[in-house]
Amino acid sequence: MDALADFRIEQTEAGGAVRLIGDWTSAGLGRAGDRLATALKNAAGASTTASAAPVFDLADLGRFDTAGALSISLALSQAGLARDAPGLAQRPDVDRLMAFVGHSLHVQEKVPLRRLNPAYAVLVRLGEAVAHIGAEIYLTFAFYGRLMATLGRCLVDPRRLRLAPIVALMERAGLDALPIVAATNFFVGATLGFLGDDLLQQFGAQIYSVELIGIGVLREFAVLITAVILAGRSASSFAAELGAMKMNQEVDAMQVMGVDSFDALVLPRFIAMATMMPLLTFVAMISGLLGGMAVTWAVVGLAPPFFVQRMVDNVGVNQFWIGMVQAPVMAVVIAAIGCRQGLEVGGDVEQLGRRVTTAVVQAIFAIIMIDAAFALLFMELGQ
Repeated sequence: MDALADFRIEQTEAGGAVRLIGDWTSAGLGRAGDRLATALKNAAGASTTASAAPVFDLADLGRFDTAGALSISLALSQAGLARDAPGLAQRPDVDRLMAFVGHSLHVQEKVPLRRLNPAYAVLVRLGEAVAHIGAEIYLTFAFYGRLMATLGRCLVDPRRLRLAPIVALMERAGLDALPIVAATNFFVGATLGFLGDDLLQQFGAQIYSVELIGIGVLREFAVLITAVILAGRSASSFAAELGAMKMNQEVDAMQVMGVDSFDALVLPRFIAMATMMPLLTFVAMISGLLGGMAVTWAVVGLAPPFFVQRMVDNVGVNQFWIGMVQAPVMAVVIAAIGCRQGLEVGGDVEQLGRRVTTAVVQAIFAIIMIDAAFALLFMELGQ
C-alpha cells in the first residue's frame, strides 16, 4: 500500500529545506502538490532571498513517478523558483524524472502575430513560408534519394520486388483510370477542334485545325491532362492509404518485423505509376485525336481519312514522342509526392486530411513546372 505523500519545510543555517515524505506517486500524491506550491510561495514571500530555490531532502522519500515529478515542477514554477532545485539529484530516478518532466513542460512562448508591428508580422510570415518551402524541397530530395537507393537494391536483387502488389496497383492506378482519362481527353480534343475552327475561319485556314489539334493533343494536352487526373486520383489515394497505415502504426509494425517500408509500400506504387502512365498517355492521345476528328468532320467537313493523312504528313511522329517522353517523369513525381506525404502523417485525422490535400497540390504544381521545363528544353532543341 502506498504511503501518502507529505512534506516538511525546515529552516537550516544554509536556508530553507524541504523534506519529502512518503510515496510521491499518482496513487499516493493526493493534494500534496498543491500544498507544496502554497508553502513554497509563502516561504519565498517571507524570505529575503526569494529567488533562491530551497534544498530538497530525499531521505524519507519513498517511491517516485512522473506524477510526483510534475507536481514538484509545477509547485516550483508557481512559486517563481527554478525547477532544478538543489537536492533533487540525490536519487538518480528522481533526477531523471524531474529532467524529463521539466523538458516536457518547457515550451517556448510564441508571440502572437497580432501583437507585433504589422510590417514585422509580414516579414515573420514570409520567413516562415520560405523556411517551410526550403524544408519541403530538402525532404523531397531526401525521399527521392532513398527511393533511388531502394530501386537500385531491387535491380541488384530482383527477389526484393513484390509482384502481387505491383500488379494490383497497376490495375487500380492505371486500368481503373482509363475511362475518365479517355473521356476527359476526348472532350479536350473536341474543344481544340472548336477553338481552331473559330479562330482560323476568319483567315480561311480552317484546314489547319488538323495541325492545331494534332500538335496540341500529342505534345501537351494528353500528357498534361492525364497527369493532372492522376495527381488528383492516385497521389491522393497513395497519401491516404499510407497515412492511414501510419496512423494505425502498421508501418511501425512492419519495421519491427524487419520489413523495409520503401520495399513494401513505396516501390510498388512507384513502379506501377511509371509503368501505367505511358499507357494512359497513349490512350489519352488517341481519345483527344478522336474528339478533334469528330469536331472537324461535323463542323469543318473534313473526312476522317483526310484528317489522318494530314496528321501523318504535317504533324509527324516527333510530336508523339515529345509527349510520351514526359509521361514517366510525371509518373515518378506523382507517385513520390503521394507516398512521401502519406508517410509524413502523424497520429490524427486532421493531419491526414492536410497531407492528402498537400499531396494533390504539390503534385499538380510539380506537373506544371515539369511541363514548362520540357517545353523550354524542346524549344532549345528545335523540336
